[in-house]
Amino acid sequence: MKIVLAYSGGLDTSVIVKWLKETYDAEIVTFAADIGQEEELKGLAQKARKTGASRHYTLDLIEEFASDFIFPMIRANAIYEGQYYLGTSIARPLIAKAQVEIAHKEKADTVAHGATGKGNDQCRFELTYMALDPKLNIIAPWKIEAYREKFPGRAEMIAYCAKHHIPVEASLKKPYSMDRNLLHISYEAGILEDPWFDPTTKANKGMFKLSVSPEDAPDKPEYVEVDFEKGNAVSVNGRKLTPGKLLKELNRLGGKHGIGRVDLVENRFVGMKSRGVYETPGGTILMQAHRQVESLTLDREVLQLRDSLIPKYAQLVYNGFWYAPEREALQALVDESQKYVSGTVRLKLYKGNIITCGRKSKYSMYDDKIASMEGVKSWYNQSDATGFIRLNGLRLRARKLAQGGPRV
Repeated sequence: MKIVLAYSGGLDTSVIVKWLKETYDAEIVTFAADIGQEEELKGLAQKARKTGASRHYTLDLIEEFASDFIFPMIRANAIYEGQYYLGTSIARPLIAKAQVEIAHKEKADTVAHGATGKGNDQCRFELTYMALDPKLNIIAPWKIEAYREKFPGRAEMIAYCAKHHIPVEASLKKPYSMDRNLLHISYEAGILEDPWFDPTTKANKGMFKLSVSPEDAPDKPEYVEVDFEKGNAVSVNGRKLTPGKLLKELNRLGGKHGIGRVDLVENRFVGMKSRGVYETPGGTILMQAHRQVESLTLDREVLQLRDSLIPKYAQLVYNGFWYAPEREALQALVDESQKYVSGTVRLKLYKGNIITCGRKSKYSMYDDKIASMEGVKSWYNQSDATGFIRLNGLRLRARKLAQGGPRV
């Protein structure tokens, strides 16, 4: 038996490598996706092999993550439940896809992950495995009773790592889970399970890694210009950048000014509510900038149609259906809408706020002659509005005459 494990080197997967090897007497191949964790990948291969893996892969997927996963989602303006920028959600299908490819290369018959049986990631990993290779066996230790009995909580896992000399960042003094990638950092579990707990106090704010708190941000605002082509950001302050480098630069700028912190209670796919704290500085800037270019270039009905689909698109990403046909169909509609979403947006960053200060596009549908209130002549005739309103009011007049009208 050969198992390819999605491996982060964090608390859960550090324990799982050794547990899988001991339990299944299997060869373990570990795989980590470099999707922007940066320093967290140092020493990962040595750690995996020391823990029991026969081979380790670390693949640089940063640019693929940005261009093929984050950017399509930004084009859709997808935000889950109005707050969550889907940073963890959008990373999982890419990781699982690469894991399946390694399983094929290694001729492995099984894939494994460290997601719990209470969370969303189990769905995202396993739905991707099923979509890309239905024949692979799947092992999810957290859904195995014997594993849960051995490790009923984080304290037992931390003790296990200490016993076997497996270094992990988690500790009893800082008992929360963290997941980082190019788009965001998420924090959950442990002390954050109390929705009344405040992580922004002086005693607790050391948890945050990507951004300063808004009150500690510079007193002077900073302007940033973002250029778009067909719905994709291509440059920052006039400097053309790859998708990955562009997001990294926006993370730097946003983090400096306390942009993109979100603390929410969300509805998981499995049915429960959970509390999560997120930092998404670059993604928050990018989403607002993209919306501003759309305001100039998208037809009203197209914009409203696309916006009506945002909750569904975001739900599909959140629940793990990236490779489902309905997400692909929605993406086709979204991408068709983006043909003329090109232009420049000027934003001001100041103490956690993103203030729009201008937008322009060669495809702008904004006509200052039509919009002007200063009597400028244009091909818009104000007299036409009389008939327009009378026709739209026809049913309202009929209702009043026949049925007595609305209740006032």
